[in-house]
Amino acid sequence: MPQHIRVVAYDAAWPHKFAQERRCISAILQNNCLHIYHIGSTAVPDLAAKPIIDMMVIVRSLAAADDATDKFSAVGYECLGEFGIARRRYLRKGGDERTHQIHIFQADDWQNIVRHLAFRDFMRTHDKERQAYAQLKYALAQSFPYDIDSYCAGKENFVRKIEALALSQYDCIWDKLYLAARKVQYPRKISPRVEAGTVAAALLTAQGNIYSGVCIDTACSLGMCAERNAVASMITHGESRMLKLIVVMPDGTIGMPCGACREIMMQLDKRSGDIEIMCDYATKTVKRLQALLPDWWAE
Repeated sequence: MPQHIRVVAYDAAWPHKFAQERRCISAILQNNCLHIYHIGSTAVPDLAAKPIIDMMVIVRSLAAADDATDKFSAVGYECLGEFGIARRRYLRKGGDERTHQIHIFQADDWQNIVRHLAFRDFMRTHDKERQAYAQLKYALAQSFPYDIDSYCAGKENFVRKIEALALSQYDCIWDKLYLAARKVQYPRKISPRVEAGTVAAALLTAQGNIYSGVCIDTACSLGMCAERNAVASMITHGESRMLKLIVVMPDGTIGMPCGACREIMMQLDKRSGDIEIMCDYATKTVKRLQALLPDWWAE
């Protein structure tokens, strides 16, 4: 039977359904999973949508994701390979009354990653376009209740127009920094006394380069914070002026630089007080370094 196309008003339960499925996907992919984003219309408050939870999963390796096919099948997903988009892995659950869709991309596939994030965030912040999109989807679902190809074709021009506009306005640097940190973040045991990789950091320099680092923990307090290792890598490569910093904790949430790392960063450059520190990745909330070191001793 063809897929039944049904567009409904926004449901506040959708983010909770996403969070529940995210835990399942994370357990399957484990360290190969860098981040799972809620995308598509169910990720946009007040936007009517087909009640299908769309998720974008960013992985270190597509080959490793392919190795998890049987585990995804065991929890009800059909694994359909690229399904029309090169370097994507597409999975769906629910059969004709689909409930979830997964789009897996490798972390270096930036073109596909950013277009999904840009479109989602544009729709979240532009009421006029959001309402127009909802009305278009309602009309198409009524006209083509069992014809997914015609439904998608009817949206194509609108989606492409909004996508181009969204991409022209979207600042993706925090996404790049977050994923740069996550790519190097995985726990590893170096020796019986040294472990590394539970916390990661990435920074952006004034020259536009990104440097990352991981924490090193030792048995005798001679370790090093992830952010300090990122700073060391920057200096090793001949740069010293930072613009932005992100620190990622073991569970993927954002952490704040420790006092010693704040002090080192402040001493790097007379403009270091303007360095932006990520506080919350979901809301893109930042603070300037000078706010974290009020009344700095050398001023």
